[in-house]
Amino acid sequence: MPQVQVIARYTVSEGHEDEVFALLPVLAEASRAEPGNVSFEVFHALGDARDVVLLERYDSPRAFAAHRDSLHFKDLVLRRIAPLLVSRVVTTYEAGE
Repeated sequence: MPQVQVIARYTVSEGHEDEVFALLPVLAEASRAEPGNVSFEVFHALGDARDVVLLERYDSPRAFAAHRDSLHFKDLVLRRIAPLLVSRVVTTYEAGE
């Protein structure tokens, strides 16, 4: 079964940077603890810290689905982070080994 590479691009609403930036390490730590997570990294664009990219890798489509169904994803991403974003674009890819 192929691994799944996820690229999530966030643009944080002006004035909400500190709140979102405080939640991202919590999300990364919780996601890395998931059984099927291979990696979870957070990057801020040079010159515009409001432009954030999350690079996530899961060992299977099932593991990625479990991530999106997790309590921490629903609480941190859907309930607390997403409302503070101008945009959120998530793209998934089949990843080679």
